[in-house]
Amino acid sequence: MIENKNLEKKDYVKIRISTTRKENWKKLCSEKNISLTSLITDSVEGRMQDDERRKVLAFIEKQDNIFIKIETNINQLAKMVNGQKFISKTEFDEFQNQLKTITKLKEKQNEIFVKVFSLIADDS
Repeated sequence: MIENKNLEKKDYVKIRISTTRKENWKKLCSEKNISLTSLITDSVEGRMQDDERRKVLAFIEKQDNIFIKIETNINQLAKMVNGQKFISKTEFDEFQNQLKTITKLKEKQNEIFVKVFSLIADDS
């Protein structure tokens, strides 16, 4: 494990770039809501930038909310079927289609998560 004292930010790297390029970088940082230091170091080290991490976390949260809504719908249908002890062919077919859709979405989500976690792991 890396010692904390090795992570202290005491040193500087001075580079020369055009004023236009610096302003473009600063504008990019402002749009991404990250620091210029973070932009440069993450780019040089090939790490995921902070704004990308925020997008990933927002995506995961959105996915979770979508699946919660779908699970709620499934539970409501199950409650209705249990109460009536019957489900029509049309309702059953629709239920089957929703389950297939959920399965596909979960598989796609898992593939994305594997890629995301591998990117994050490379940052460590």
